[in-house]
Formats: sequence, structure tokens, C-alpha cells
Amino acid sequence: MKNIATQLLKIGAVFLRPEQPFTWASGIKSPIYCDNRLILSSPEAREIVEKSLAESVTSHFPECEMLMGTSTAGIAHAAITATQLGLPMGYVRSSAKDHGRTNRIEGRMDAGTKVVVIEDLISTGGSCLEVVDALREANGEVLGVVSIFTYGMAAATQKFENTHTVNFSLTHLDELVEVAVNENYITEKQRMAILHFRDNPADESWLDMLK
Repeated sequence: MKNIATQLLKIGAVFLRPEQPFTWASGIKSPIYCDNRLILSSPEAREIVEKSLAESVTSHFPECEMLMGTSTAGIAHAAITATQLGLPMGYVRSSAKDHGRTNRIEGRMDAGTKVVVIEDLISTGGSCLEVVDALREANGEVLGVVSIFTYGMAAATQKFENTHTVNFSLTHLDELVEVAVNENYITEKQRMAILHFRDNPADESWLDMLK
């Protein structure tokens, strides 16, 4: 949705910096960085995003019985959306606790519960699908994932297909950079470079497109 992309740009949740690329943990240089935690600090954007998440859950997964947030960025969004929908909510840790009940899944999820995962951002898809795997191993029935933003990388798309997991994102990179050009955040040349990065993340040839 273009209104979601507009809100992310407006509050600075998405940083577009082709000439001064960010370095990911993998060492990949990226012209874009997304921090959807900033949505929580903006009441206007938060209301729009959480309402859209709720609408996406009810539209795509009407049989949903519980929401599960990804740790840590998806937790707050899952909690707010679950409150709007009147659904139970929990979250999945990146790894099990080493004390207490050693839980990885927090919240009561009975076997067979129909679950939707709430994720803030999908890049390569690995961390989100680890959550899906943990829920399935605990006998939860994962209907799918609803996320705020996806880069739309081929690697992520393939991983979701391989695990028979569907994802619906409120907005995506193509839409966001289109809005960014129209709103004069970036130039058309920068837009093309960012999309080239998305399609070739390990290849720094997109930097040559800016010269």
C-alpha cells in the first residue's frame, strides 16, 4: 500500500542512502536500511500500520486463532494487532531461555492452534522462517506471515516457497522507491540503483550506476 510506504518515509523508518551505503552484518553494502521500530514512536503512523496489519490478518487469514510476534521487533506490532482483533498473542524467542522454564515460545499455544506470524521486516527471510519452524515443531498450525515491509529479495521468496509459507506484506521495495521518487527523497537514477541492489545483493555493481 502506498500510504504505508509514505508513512515509513515520512517518519524516517526507511533510510535511503545510496551514496553512503550501510554495511549489513553479512558484509553486504546496502543503499537502504529499514527500522520499523520507529513506527511505535509515531502515533499517526502507528495507527495506520496497526490497522492495516489487522485488516490483512482478517482478509487473508479469517480462521486465525492467535498471533505470534517475531523477537524482538515484531512483538509490539503483534500485541497491538491482537488487541484490535481480540485475539490471544505470544512471541517466539530467537533461542530458548537458559533459565526458568527454558521457553522459546512465550504465551499459551495449544496444539493445532491456527497461528499467524507478525513480522516487521523481511530481507532474506531466514529469521522469520525460524519462527515458523519453531511454531510448527510445537504443533501450531501456521497459516502464514503478515509483515510490514519486504525487500522482495529472490532468496527470501524461494525460502518461503520451499517451506510452503505464505507472506503478505503491507508494502514492498518497488512501491516504496516509487513513492520516494515522487516525493523527491531520491532521484530516478538512485531508484534504479536500489532495485539493482535488491536483485543482486552480493554484487556491488549497483554503486557504478550512481556515477
